[in-house]
Amino acid sequence: MISIRDLRVDYDNLCAVNDLTLEVDAGEVCGLIGPNGAGKTTTMRTMLGLIEPTYGSIVLDGVDVREFPREVNAIVGFMPDFPPIYEDLLVWEFVDLFAASYRIPRRERKTRVDQYLELVGLIEKRNEGIPGLSRGMRQRLMLAKTLIPDPRILLLDEPASGVDPQGRIDLKNIIKQLAGEGKTILVSSHILSEMNEFCTSVAIMERGRLVVGGRIDEVNARIMGATLLVVEVLGDPASFLQAVAADPHAGEPVLKDGAYELRYAGKAEEASDLLARLVGAGVRVAAFSRRRENLEELFLKVGAKELA
Repeated sequence: MISIRDLRVDYDNLCAVNDLTLEVDAGEVCGLIGPNGAGKTTTMRTMLGLIEPTYGSIVLDGVDVREFPREVNAIVGFMPDFPPIYEDLLVWEFVDLFAASYRIPRRERKTRVDQYLELVGLIEKRNEGIPGLSRGMRQRLMLAKTLIPDPRILLLDEPASGVDPQGRIDLKNIIKQLAGEGKTILVSSHILSEMNEFCTSVAIMERGRLVVGGRIDEVNARIMGATLLVVEVLGDPASFLQAVAADPHAGEPVLKDGAYELRYAGKAEEASDLLARLVGAGVRVAAFSRRRENLEELFLKVGAKELA
C-alpha cells in the first residue's frame, strides 16, 4: 500500500531525507520514529505531494504521487500535528464542512458526521462550540475530519499530542480498529511506549536516513537478539536453575523484581518444551512469558549504535 523507493528531499544545502526506502502493507500500522529533525514530517508531506522530492518514487495504493497527485488526495487522509481549526463553528459543523468539501451528498452527511464523531468519542460534544474543546478533543475532532472520506491510507503526525490518558487509550483502539478494516496507517509519534501497543512494524529515522525498518518482531530479533523470557518461580529455585543451565538455548537467569529474566535463543516451541521440563521437574512455575521489547528500548538500542 505504501511504497517509497530511494527518496531524497533537499532544502537548499540541507538534506532532510536521504535515500529512504520503506514498504508498508495493507492492514499494517507502521511507527515512524526518530528525534526532532530526523525527517519524519518531511517524509509525510512529500508523500502528500506538498513537497517536491529531489529524486525517488512514492507509490500509494498503486498510485504514483508525482504523476497523479489528485488521485492520491482521494485515497490518503493526513492529520498534522497542531492542525488549524475554525473557531467560529460548532463541532458537527466543522466535520460537516469537510464532508461537503469531499462532495458527500447532503442526505448522507449527518449520518457520516455522527458516525465518526461517535468513533472518536465526541458525539456528546456535537452541538458545542470549538473554543470550548480541550487540546485532546481538538486532536480527536481532526481525526474525525480526516476519516470522513474513508481514506485507504492514513498519515498521522503526533496524533496523541496533548491527549489525556483515556483519550490515548481510545486512540489506540481506534487505530487498531482501522487497521483491522484493512487501512494502511503510518504514525509519527514520540510516545514510544504507547506506540508499542498498536504498531505492527517500525521505521526508525536518524538525520534523514532510515536506520532500521520492518515488522517489529523481526526488527527486535535482529537488533535486540534473543527473546527475553520472564519466569516467576515459587519456593526453592534450585531445580529451575539446574534445568535452565542444561538448556543450550538459555542464557544466564537474572533475578529482577521477584522474577527471573533470561535471554532465550530458541523458538516458541523450544520455550514451550522448557516450560514442560520445568513442570516435570517439580518446579512451581507461577508465571512464564516471552516479553516483547518495547519501541523505546529498541530506539535507544539503535540510537546508541548509530551515534557510537
